[in-house]
Amino acid sequence: MHNFEFVKPTTVADAVKALSRDEAQALGGGQTLLPTMKQRLAAPETLVSLSGIAEIKGVCTNDAGEICIGGGTVHAVVARETAAKYPALSDLAGKIGDPAVRNRGTIGGSLANNDPAACYPAAALGSGATIVTNTREIAADDYFQGMFTTALEEGEIITEVRFPVPEKANWQKFVQPASRFSLVGVFVAKFSGGVRVAVTGASEEGVFRWTEAEAALSGNFSADAIKDLSVPADGMINDLHGTGAYRAHLVKVLTGRAVAAA
Repeated sequence: MHNFEFVKPTTVADAVKALSRDEAQALGGGQTLLPTMKQRLAAPETLVSLSGIAEIKGVCTNDAGEICIGGGTVHAVVARETAAKYPALSDLAGKIGDPAVRNRGTIGGSLANNDPAACYPAAALGSGATIVTNTREIAADDYFQGMFTTALEEGEIITEVRFPVPEKANWQKFVQPASRFSLVGVFVAKFSGGVRVAVTGASEEGVFRWTEAEAALSGNFSADAIKDLSVPADGMINDLHGTGAYRAHLVKVLTGRAVAAA
């Protein structure tokens, strides 16, 4: 790990100011960035910790009935505070990593990093969430732009994530045992206007919506609705943990399980 300056602001405004420095990097829970720095794959000159900013922590419900989660809220708090109103989201947060990760990692950090196998991107995209930053609001459909790529601009901070609450929802995760990431994960949410199916861990492009399944399930919300559908293996991740064809198969299997469980 290279030498760096550590800054811990207490307001979003001060954090934005600190991030305007050359080679400054925001630090959420550090579950991805710090190991990367230890391997000398990243060498920011300044780390701007967001852990001291109280205004971006906590869970509440707004007037529209959405669950609003501060970007600096750790996974364990998300799991606990959403259990009653959004069980599928609570289940997802409660299965991330291990207790140490769940008590350090943050929802904002996960969404900002947008790892192709991370869990929160599936919840955000599957729920049709809104990612709120210090400057604007971004619909989940516009936010995720490929592997480790998002709509965030330089120095932009995720302050809140707003989740509409569906009529029914379920999260299914096929765990890669060593990392606890999703080999494949599927988040299914049924709203009055239709069904959303978001998939993580499978595609080389990162999280995506399985639109064919959404159309079928919007007309018939049962596992039978997708029995004749298939997911192309082209573009799926192919590595030592599983082939593209295997991941494509898992997408269909887990979607069916999520629908049945929901």
